[in-house]
Amino acid sequence: MPTIQAQFSEVLNDTVPEGSVFPLAKNCFVFEEGDSGASLGTHQGLVVIPGMMGNKKLYVGTLLADLCSSILAEFASVVQALETPLGNEYLNAALFPVLPPASDMPQPLENDPPMRSSLPPLPHQHSQPELATPASLLRSKTPTPLLMKRNSSVGPGPASPYRHSSLPVQSSKKKPATIGAVSSHGRLFKVLGDFFLLAGRTMDASVWYTEAIAMLKASQDNVWHASALEGLAIVPVLDAWSAEKPDVVDEEKQPWCDIADKLSQATSLYYRAAPQSDTDSSYSFVSWFYARAVLRHTYILYACWSAKGWGPLAFSTLLLAVPPPTLLEDTVTDAKKMKRMSYGAFQRLTTATGISRSMIADILSQSHGPWLLHLGTRERITILEHVAAMYGILGYQRKEAYVLREVLGCVMDLIVCGREETGGSRIAGTGLGIQGVDVGNGSQGSVGIRTNDNTIGNDSVLRVVKHICKVHGIDLEAVKLESHPDHSSQPLPTHDTAVDTNLFQDTFGWPELQIGIVREAIAVAEALPDYPSVAQFSLSALRTLHLVMSQGDQHHLYNTALKALSTAKRRGDSRCVEYWSGQPLVSIEIVPLPLVRLPLEKPISLLAEAVDSVPPVLVGKTDPFLYNPRRMAAGQSSTLLVQKEAFDVVITLRNPFVFDLELASLSLSTTGVAIEAKPLTLVVPANSFHPVTITAQSLEPGLLCIRGCIVQAPGGAIREFLLPLATSEEDTRHERTRSAIACESGRSKYSGLEARLWEKPDKRSSVSAQKMDTQFLQCKIVAEQPLLRIRRTSLTHGAVMLYNGERSSIRITLENVSLLPVDFIHLTFDDSTVAPAQQALTEGESSVFETYETEYDLIHRPMFTWDNKASRQDVSPGEKVVLTVSCSGKVGCTNGTIHISYAYCHRPRSNLEKPPEVFHTRQLSYPVLVTVYHMLECYGLDILPYTPDMIDYAAVTDENATKRMEKPLQVRDPEDWCIFSIEVRNTYGIPFEVSFEVDENDAPGESTMTLVPPGSTKRVILPLRRFRLPEEQIAHPIPTLSDRQFVVSKAHLSPKEESMQRELFWYREELLKRVRGRWKENGGSRFGDLSLRQQRLALPMLSVLQVEDIRVHLCIRTYGHDREPGVINCTAGSYFPPVDEFVYLHTKVTNMSCE
Repeated sequence: MPTIQAQFSEVLNDTVPEGSVFPLAKNCFVFEEGDSGASLGTHQGLVVIPGMMGNKKLYVGTLLADLCSSILAEFASVVQALETPLGNEYLNAALFPVLPPASDMPQPLENDPPMRSSLPPLPHQHSQPELATPASLLRSKTPTPLLMKRNSSVGPGPASPYRHSSLPVQSSKKKPATIGAVSSHGRLFKVLGDFFLLAGRTMDASVWYTEAIAMLKASQDNVWHASALEGLAIVPVLDAWSAEKPDVVDEEKQPWCDIADKLSQATSLYYRAAPQSDTDSSYSFVSWFYARAVLRHTYILYACWSAKGWGPLAFSTLLLAVPPPTLLEDTVTDAKKMKRMSYGAFQRLTTATGISRSMIADILSQSHGPWLLHLGTRERITILEHVAAMYGILGYQRKEAYVLREVLGCVMDLIVCGREETGGSRIAGTGLGIQGVDVGNGSQGSVGIRTNDNTIGNDSVLRVVKHICKVHGIDLEAVKLESHPDHSSQPLPTHDTAVDTNLFQDTFGWPELQIGIVREAIAVAEALPDYPSVAQFSLSALRTLHLVMSQGDQHHLYNTALKALSTAKRRGDSRCVEYWSGQPLVSIEIVPLPLVRLPLEKPISLLAEAVDSVPPVLVGKTDPFLYNPRRMAAGQSSTLLVQKEAFDVVITLRNPFVFDLELASLSLSTTGVAIEAKPLTLVVPANSFHPVTITAQSLEPGLLCIRGCIVQAPGGAIREFLLPLATSEEDTRHERTRSAIACESGRSKYSGLEARLWEKPDKRSSVSAQKMDTQFLQCKIVAEQPLLRIRRTSLTHGAVMLYNGERSSIRITLENVSLLPVDFIHLTFDDSTVAPAQQALTEGESSVFETYETEYDLIHRPMFTWDNKASRQDVSPGEKVVLTVSCSGKVGCTNGTIHISYAYCHRPRSNLEKPPEVFHTRQLSYPVLVTVYHMLECYGLDILPYTPDMIDYAAVTDENATKRMEKPLQVRDPEDWCIFSIEVRNTYGIPFEVSFEVDENDAPGESTMTLVPPGSTKRVILPLRRFRLPEEQIAHPIPTLSDRQFVVSKAHLSPKEESMQRELFWYREELLKRVRGRWKENGGSRFGDLSLRQQRLALPMLSVLQVEDIRVHLCIRTYGHDREPGVINCTAGSYFPPVDEFVYLHTKVTNMSCE
């Protein structure tokens, strides 16, 4: 208890110096903790309230009532002292007098303390005190030193923040020669009115105030006159508040008009009051009373305006500081601002009361001026706080922000001054609990001690800063502060990830002013200090104002933020900022795997199907439809990746600032199967798009969805950014959003503060209400796959040189370098002649005959072939296998590729596992450089008949059958034969042996061989048996070797012409089957086939090659008398019968057809 009493006395002495008249009564309430009840009861100046007491509220109310009773009782003692002449002189000693200590106060004139202390109602003569003033009220002739503390008692309003300990002691300025004069009693009557008003006796207070006003007006005591008017203005407010029934309001004149007039007069009197000299400290008191009178005038009008007139709501607003319910109606609620009344609500209040916002604001503006500089810092803060609060309630947010900037300046002055006052005081000793260590006196060094900064009240100051900036269009909370940096932030909304709204947004406010306010906000946060807020303000300004900032400002703010975050981390502050530079993600794409590692999905049915008759070179190029949506959909499959194999993801980042943007961490944001990816640390160059490659590895097969990336700036929190897939629906939605923003850009659809940038998206409901399913980049992770590599080949430098028609072999050695076996190998080929042929087939501009020749060349004369039945299909891990590929020389081929597809198809699985529907293959490609020499050309094909002059030469009998080699055209029955003739030209530099043979089914084949020297041409002839094809075969249309349908001939031919074309086609095919040509290098070992596919069959050739339907044989004979035929000489098919003799024409008709 003694300690508590000592602390109470110390605080009281700091507030009121010892020996002063005040306080009139004092007491200290001590609340006991616990239920010990050790020292209860009343001590000197202390009242102990036990902890076990149940209804403490009632007990404390009784104690407060006793304290108020003691204060009211002491009013009588003060009045008795002031009623003396010397007391009245004290009141008139200076503009703002100070009462002396109680011991120096004069004794009352009447020795009747009980009667004086009871303060009975004044008699009638007190209405005119100047006539009833006794001689005892005259001031004494004896001068008294007025070494007193000053104090003032005024009416309701903002309580005076002056502490008596901060005010200096004044000595009297009054000359001793004037002390004997009789001073006016106006100030005494004004004090009496104040005491009666505090006691609740409003009628007596009104009487004394009226008398005081009359006397003070005559003496031109403006300050006291104004104070009396203020007290008189408060009297009707208390009367109306305490009345049981409200007074009837006069429609012509409202009750508050008289109150407002009195307060307006008081304000004018304060404004005209001038101290005696410029150095007089009364300037501060006059400024204080003037500003307070203006605020009282403002509060009267505001209470009546907000309460819709004179009534209980207005009285509650004035006396209890409770906002009326009208201010809670028609309000606009937003997460970024407090409740503000709408414009319509303001107009309704003006219509109901006749008081407008502008009227209240005009009166309030009188309190703000240079006279506030005479006030102390705390008093100036009090006045400015009330002014700013009133502007804010009236809806003048810009004026409120303007005044709050001054409030902020005063507060920061106090903070800085207080830090300087306490900066020199340091703790004696370390206080670190270090025993046996000399931390300050040694020569080796010392331990620096820094006390923790007091952060109480910092949040309130920063809220004021943020409010000021929001009014000016600066969102200092664009970058959020997070208290738990270890927790990942929520993903960004996907509806704004791909739309850059900054390209269309209008600017709000004056950029130069905004940047200046940002500098002030950062300076305030640094002075507190609050380093996370410094970083937040700097980064928020960069994010929202970088378009109007200079390069120097951007660099300064960025460096300031980095230093603040580093300092906050060093001081143990757990707060951090979120990622602040907006949407950095521009694009995400998966780098395609190398072709040797790329898995290809195949249906499992391919393993069980037989070899298709259509070769692979024609598959996929035979679609008759120009637009096939199913084929397009099949080509848009998801990306395939392999389990436990690395893949690369390229992320394109954007830095819109003029400085290099440092990122502490960048990683992928995925769903689905788990992956391993190491986060990256990088620096994005200034004003650039920077691609970054992240290497990841999937741990299991399944579906992987890449949503975006996770970014963390130095000293910041982790933030996830999403990037939807660029589908048609997503593009449509983004285009609508851009159109809506671009449509509003440049228009004045919102006025005032509603045009701030963060206000518009909430009003754009038509666009923001649309929600669509968001798709992200997906890829399929397949199971582990084997890996083969080409160990060696039989080619040198991957090149092969062949003659046209020559065949060679290529041996390729494969090695399994994986841990999985290979049980499926398949080879496909491609060369430079395939693509033009496929293109010609796809265009369909060729004739039917040309189409057949193109397809025949692709199918029956490929560049590469491979016998899959004779090759191994399984390769164990680490083993090698050799594949043999046949290569054929083909004119026009310059390069080719051997594609080796392999897979591990028959994987072990459990019995309950569903069989897979697909399997995946990998492909090795081996390019081959091909050089084909075109050395022999065949042209001039002709089919000749045996003429009569050749029949005798060609006739073969049994006797001369052995001489057939000497006469190659000799055949039996020349009518059944024809002559095959073709010219062969050697365009190469060495001779070649050319041979042709006829493959007959029912007769020995005819053959011939000739040597063709370089640069020469040889004609090769040999007999060919004539033949006839069945009508059924000739009637067949020209076939197509591929699976294409709807092959329509481009030539418009008649049925007869089409029949002739088919006949020529089928006879040519049969001719090419029977006659084959080969070549061999003279003196060498190289050989090959000689193609005749370029030769055409004409109608005259067809008539010779085709066996006629009816054969007619004519001959001339003679018959003698014995009817024996005679022989007539026939030479070269011409008969020479004798002259003047009868001969007989012998005709033989043979049916050669099947009918």
